[in-house]
Amino acid sequence: MRLKIFIYLMISILPAAGAASDIATFSSDTSRWLGGVTVTAIKQNPDLSLQPLAATVLDRKQVEKWDINSLRGVSEIAPNFFMPDYGSRTTSSIYVRGIGSRMDQPAVGMTVDNVPFLNKNAYDFMLVDIDRIEVLRGPQSTLYGRNTMGGQINIYTLKPMYYQGSRVAATIGNGPTANMAVAHYQKFRPDLAMSFSGNIVYSDGFYKNAYNAKKVGTEKGAGLRWTTQWQISRTVTADNTAAFNYSQNGGYEYEYVGSGIINYNDTCFYRRNTVRDALTVKWRARHFTLSSITSFQHITDNLTLDQDFLPLSYFTLTQAIHESSLTQDIVARGKAGFYTWFGGLFGFYKTTRMRAPVTLKDDGIATLITDRVNNNDKIPVMIGFDNPEIPLQSYFRMPTWGIAAYHQSTLDLGRFNIAFGMRLDYESSKLDYTSVCNSAFSVFMKSRPQRPILQKDITIDDNGKLKKHYLEFVPKLTLSYDLPLESGSSVYASLGKGYKSGGYNTQMFSEILQQRMMSEMMSSMPGMSPSDDKIDVDNIITYAPERSWNYELGAHIGCAQGRVMTDIALFYIDLTDQQLTVFPDESTTGRITTNAGKSRSFGAEFQTRFTPDRHWSFNLSYGYTNAKFRRYIDGSENYKGKHVPYAPNHTLFLSGSFNHNISRDWLLSYTLNTRGVGRIYWNEANDFSQPFYAQLGASVNASRGWIELEAWMDNITGTKFDTFYFESMGNKFIQRGKPRRFGLTVRLNFNSAN
Repeated sequence: MRLKIFIYLMISILPAAGAASDIATFSSDTSRWLGGVTVTAIKQNPDLSLQPLAATVLDRKQVEKWDINSLRGVSEIAPNFFMPDYGSRTTSSIYVRGIGSRMDQPAVGMTVDNVPFLNKNAYDFMLVDIDRIEVLRGPQSTLYGRNTMGGQINIYTLKPMYYQGSRVAATIGNGPTANMAVAHYQKFRPDLAMSFSGNIVYSDGFYKNAYNAKKVGTEKGAGLRWTTQWQISRTVTADNTAAFNYSQNGGYEYEYVGSGIINYNDTCFYRRNTVRDALTVKWRARHFTLSSITSFQHITDNLTLDQDFLPLSYFTLTQAIHESSLTQDIVARGKAGFYTWFGGLFGFYKTTRMRAPVTLKDDGIATLITDRVNNNDKIPVMIGFDNPEIPLQSYFRMPTWGIAAYHQSTLDLGRFNIAFGMRLDYESSKLDYTSVCNSAFSVFMKSRPQRPILQKDITIDDNGKLKKHYLEFVPKLTLSYDLPLESGSSVYASLGKGYKSGGYNTQMFSEILQQRMMSEMMSSMPGMSPSDDKIDVDNIITYAPERSWNYELGAHIGCAQGRVMTDIALFYIDLTDQQLTVFPDESTTGRITTNAGKSRSFGAEFQTRFTPDRHWSFNLSYGYTNAKFRRYIDGSENYKGKHVPYAPNHTLFLSGSFNHNISRDWLLSYTLNTRGVGRIYWNEANDFSQPFYAQLGASVNASRGWIELEAWMDNITGTKFDTFYFESMGNKFIQRGKPRRFGLTVRLNFNSAN
């Protein structure tokens, strides 16, 4: 045990870019050793292997070895964690243990250097100089609050107070694709340090749109980050990070199932700018610590789609957002003998302004409106619109604020450990909306279509306000027992509640405008009376919160003097009002989030790391999830017993590495890995699915002192698979996974003395 502590301390004080012989001696291929700095975590013990929860921790060396440059790269490495690679940077759908979200509120939370991201549209960005990634599975609502019922992702960046020097990383691959990152870390005084980093990313895509022969899935992006750390006094420290990210994606790789090709005529793109600044101040008193985390974040993005994804003129959609948010978290923790306490207050304010026009075009007007009248033999008239396009304009302002108090008490009773946590969460959400439509139509007698018998303008200008309040109590109880083994092993049981807030289906306002238009048109026709049906906007637009109870048994087992480290977890989840993204019917212009009655999910997770000697290391992660509806009727179909869509049944990751010194200065490393996912059901009826598939990857790495060269290849066998499926206007679409990819990465680490 003393030897283990000594080795850990030696690893912690080694320079991040040590000599090749040092790297060969101290392997970082483990999900238990944190390496480097471990004092950045505020809300949990830095060593998660000591905690009664299911977690995967990736250190800096693992992030680089497995070429993780975004959260999508963490998929499968963490068992039952799946972030499919489809769409654009706004598509940050994450599924954990059968729980996930395709739009609006996330099911998994994320922090960067302890600062929460409130909008999942900003989750997917290029990861630069990452010191550690933590993936916590199961509900984390007690400590991290709303929208963490599936889990929590914590990302920690390299800090200039603990690392000094310059770093350069550049990658080029087929497609072509390329990215580059440059960073400098410097300690100006013993109490003051700063770092500056920048990155660019480029991708020309891998598929073409047959309509115009242009590449789709392209990307251009850049990012900047400036961090300042100040040791104000012996007990007070301050850490401020300002960051900017820009991303633009061109086209979407959505293939029409009927033809097997990508073929659409209208413009598609996604553009996003994010700015954030976060200040963390820590005060270390004698018996407790107090931390304040303040952040400001702003997102400006624009999503424009050819929503029908066909070479026809149905309709286009734009969703342009300006969102600003302010968060404040005050955290205190202390210890008195066998009692450890932890608590805090969290508050946030977020205001979102959205412009979401839907433009109906020729084919869309015919399919959605005029054909319903003109093809009805019981109606003696026919209609036609004076303009080839009908804009359905919607404007929204959505101010949301919330406040929460949370606490956790832990009793250390020898080998037994008992922890109880609770959180009281209040949220207020408003929606101010304006829906506008200006058009004109003409009515003709079917027997005499030459001259119109009526011409009428349609002017709709709806305004309204909706308001919702949510108050939730979220408890969690864990019991753990330290096993009498040499490597810090334990078993645990936990019971926790998960909570995901409700919201508004803003995309359904185009459907409401469409229904209003039909109603006015029908009431204007000869012999037709005005409709008495009133549209209940509140009922159509809002969806309820999702709640869960998670029952879990797990173990952290270390043996062979720490050379084998294994984590096992069994879980059962009861969900109420699970939020699902659906298209209401074949003739709608919007998608909505709806609530299924009840569902349940159970499964198992296994991850192990084996390092038999200083040359070899092996990692294995496997997750199994069985998620099904217990009660869900969408109005016409009963989906009881069906699998929850988009959540994979299995995830698999297997990696093996061998490194050796080919000379006194050069270290050569070979890595082979496999990622597997499936089966994935694409709809509630379970009649479309993606079977289990696996991708093989490999890399060869040569390093000497400050330089590192890596040749890599992904999807070596060219496995063909689908990453996404959806329906629009009754048509089915898929996105193919990326083909075989290969490239070269160069890393330069000019490390100064710490």
